[in-house]
Amino acid sequence: MTVFEAGSARRRRIAAAALGVFAVVAPLAACTPREPAAEARREPERAAAAEAATLRAIDDTTFVRLSAELSEPGGYFDTDNLVSNERSYLHALDPLRAIGVAGGAYVGVGPDQNFSYIAAVRPHVAYIIDIRRDNALQHLLYKALFTLSANRAEFLALLTGRAAPPDLARWDDAEIPAIVEWIDAAPPDSAALLDARRRVDSALAATAVPLDEEARRTITRIHEQFAADGLDLRFESHGRRAMPYYPTFRDLVLETDGEGRQSSYLAREEDFRFVREMQRRNLVIPVVGNLAGEHALAAIGRDAAARGLRISVLYASNVEFYLMREGSFERWARTVAALPRDSRSAIVRSYFPGFAAPPHPANVPGYRSTQRVQRIDDFVAGAERGGWSSYHALALEGER
Repeated sequence: MTVFEAGSARRRRIAAAALGVFAVVAPLAACTPREPAAEARREPERAAAAEAATLRAIDDTTFVRLSAELSEPGGYFDTDNLVSNERSYLHALDPLRAIGVAGGAYVGVGPDQNFSYIAAVRPHVAYIIDIRRDNALQHLLYKALFTLSANRAEFLALLTGRAAPPDLARWDDAEIPAIVEWIDAAPPDSAALLDARRRVDSALAATAVPLDEEARRTITRIHEQFAADGLDLRFESHGRRAMPYYPTFRDLVLETDGEGRQSSYLAREEDFRFVREMQRRNLVIPVVGNLAGEHALAAIGRDAAARGLRISVLYASNVEFYLMREGSFERWARTVAALPRDSRSAIVRSYFPGFAAPPHPANVPGYRSTQRVQRIDDFVAGAERGGWSSYHALALEGER
């Protein structure tokens, strides 16, 4: 994999063009109520805006520059990964709460499961890093959709190409099962999808770095896939059939934490709106990079340190399994050791049995994957002692 050459103006321009990074400017005032009774429902929005108001916004130019400068050229991974295959992803929240992880800088891989961790941790800035350029483009789509959406119901309607309900404000305090039931009952609407595509394209037209035609086609393809499959969308690998245990998007939205509470970023309006305010303030930064590369993750650490922040959560999914297999795990461990952190900083990883790996003893019955949380200090100490013989051995350590 080609390494991004820090300090090269030419490479920064190439990376910016490849990313198609954009920033959408939107007012932070609460949405205009659409009915008299909506005044009471504005409280979650006021609370989210008040929380986000304590965060230092990143201006559009800096957002574009950071996404480009922190990035490496993209690489290949054999999945579309439009949604996660980790049904257990919210089981990480309980040990994170027990440790007291909050604030700081969030770093994570993959699509929208990151938003649930962000909603729980309430970081000051978030960096979403993934080797696949398509993941960065998907996060640009999400950025536009968050900016355009008054609430969770409109967000899911725009994402899945459904017509939003006319009494939209009434859904502000709805339980997430009711919103999911409404989305499931609403048929795909070609006119609604065309309108959603138009609105997204209009947001993308405000980009500081133009999207090339390939990037636009990729964003359109991703959006149309969500519309075609709706909440039945699943994780897919290229050239391999979808496994029956992969959760649907519906499953992930309705998933619960270890205490049985629905805790995705779409479960509560105030959580959704906190993430939305972060998006509006350019505080969710898409980065293309290899976790074991020589530039991206280290550059993220330097940027967080320059903001006076430590890494609160480093969500690595099961990427370390592949890093061990390809022989780059030691470089990953050295980079992690150099990240700004404190005693509460934690790595979140996911473990899957298979590839001669046995089931995990902490696995929750009914779940294929197992979430693990380990303090970064403990990970660094273990790596310095000689590391681990396998990903299974690594996954045995941690808070859960």
